[in-house]
Amino acid sequence: MNTQMQPTFVLVHGAFANSFSFAPLQAELGLLGHRSAAVDLPGHGFQATFTRAYQSPQDPDGLATTPGSIKGVTLADNAAQLIGILERAKQNGPVILVAHSRGGVTATAAANARPDLIDRIVYVSAWCPVALDVNGYYAEPEMATVDPAAFASALAGNPAELGLLRVNFRTADPDALAALKAAFFADGTDEEFLTFLNTFQPDENLDAGGSGDRAQAATWGRVPKTYIRLADDTSMPLALQDRLIREGNELTPHNPYDVRTLQGSHLKWLADPAPAARILADLATLPGPSAPA
Repeated sequence: MNTQMQPTFVLVHGAFANSFSFAPLQAELGLLGHRSAAVDLPGHGFQATFTRAYQSPQDPDGLATTPGSIKGVTLADNAAQLIGILERAKQNGPVILVAHSRGGVTATAAANARPDLIDRIVYVSAWCPVALDVNGYYAEPEMATVDPAAFASALAGNPAELGLLRVNFRTADPDALAALKAAFFADGTDEEFLTFLNTFQPDENLDAGGSGDRAQAATWGRVPKTYIRLADDTSMPLALQDRLIREGNELTPHNPYDVRTLQGSHLKWLADPAPAARILADLATLPGPSAPA
């Protein structure tokens, strides 16, 4: 990486999230002198569907059946949009691509296709499938502690009929709220948790990629990479994060992960972003990998 030029951090959100999630982190990066661009993947942000049935008083039948704009959106669509943003950012100097959670799948697909646009890729408790597809990892021992009820208890409608995943984040069901908090923000206050929940959108696309979207050594493997482990993440357990790191290192032993660790849950780093911002600022000065032998 050319450390004489100011890098741009391109931030990619996870499932049901959007660019709004990164506002506190962007503020911290800005105060440290770094520019950033938060991405809305297709069907997210102001392209999201918020039906009247989602408003109060809620209409459960309407919520379960109203079409959503994200139906039919694919991982290829996500990657194409991200690549377009990376092309624009790259015109201004080095690019550090930062992905959270499911956003890692899109970041990996973009790195597979256009490694030339990325000077470093940073996964923050994010998916980077290597040996299996994303769905395949859910059957593995590393995911055995994950409670499937977190989303299932608030699921609205049949994904097969809607053509998308829809979750009622505005539910008042105490059991559903407790399951969501335990999974994603157990170390936050109730007020912080509900505030974050109200930044989520109800719909997410169904396509988490297939075998062709796993990390590819010839392209993805050329990009310097960092994995920021979230030590208290229960939705993406540390054991799984460490497995993804190990598999990535086995795929590209000449270009291993630079590994960092933050304390906290899946969402804590976004609500209290100063520690993460300091790590990212430090990464802006790291050199690239040595050439393979």
